Formats: sequence, structure tokens, C-alpha cells
Amino acid sequence: MVETAMLAGSDEVVALVTAAQRGDRLAFGRLYAAYSRMVHGVILSRVASADVEDLVQEVFMLAMQRLSALRDPAAFGGWLASIARTRAIDHLRRLPQTGEMPDDIPTHDPDRSEIIALLAAIRRLPVAYRETLTLRFVEGMTGPEIAARTGLTEGSVRVNLHRGVKQLRDQIGETK
Repeated sequence: MVETAMLAGSDEVVALVTAAQRGDRLAFGRLYAAYSRMVHGVILSRVASADVEDLVQEVFMLAMQRLSALRDPAAFGGWLASIARTRAIDHLRRLPQTGEMPDDIPTHDPDRSEIIALLAAIRRLPVAYRETLTLRFVEGMTGPEIAARTGLTEGSVRVNLHRGVKQLRDQIGETK
């Protein structure tokens, strides 16, 4: 599938962004298909899962509205990730301040409770690690895919994954 093989700065991304800037909705749809997992992961690393899908749609609506302001089509992935981060932060600021749910609430699905606990542990990490780990482990993206979609270098992604996994292991080890 072409969308999953796209790399940041590639000629195809530049062509799609340029076409979308001229109003080609099909081109923007292909960009959506290629980058929606990345946007989902960036937002999921910051906000409750119940709010993620709506925020993903909002990010792409904002991107479509602001696409003409993007000067370097090759920077689309990093630009889009920045919009997603900002939208997630804005969303959190608008939420009423509430307390955390206790960890001992019974659940009927042990697999789901483990996933929720893991995501909660990831969310306690520094933002750079949280985002990279969410993209890797929740969205299933590879290191090169994360780099291509977010505008980070592959080296930065490797370092973030390595350090993030170490901190996650340390954190999970502390809670056991």
C-alpha cells in the first residue's frame, strides 16, 4: 500500500501536499491515510482514549484549513505532528480539573485492564518518550515510520524508544 510506504520529504509526499494545497481533496485523503496513525498516537499519548478520535478529526480539519500556510511540503509530517500536539494540549486545558480514578476499580476484562495500566504508565513518562512509545507499541509503527511521520531523525527515535522503554521498565518494576 502506497500510504504506509510514504516517507517524510519523499517526492510523493511533496506532490500530494502540493496537490492538496491547490485544493485536491483526493490528495489530502491520501495524506490522511498515511498520517492518521501518527496523529492518533501523538494525541493518545496525551489525552484520554475516549477523546482521541474526535481530536484526530479536528487535527486534520485544522491541517486542511491551514495547509496553504505550509511553506515546505517536505515538512508536512512534522508540521502535522505539531498541530496534533498543540490540539491535545488545548483540549487538556479546556477540561474541568478532576481527580484521578483509583487503580483498584474492578474490571471484567483482564487484558483490557493491563492495557489501560500500561498506557497509564506510559503517560507518566516524559513527553518525548511517551509519544514515541505510544506510536511504537499502540499504533504499531516501526522506528523509521515514526521518524518519517513525525519529522524526527531515526537516531532520535531510537534513543527515545531505548530510554523510554528503560524508564517504563523501571516504573513498572517499582509498582510490582
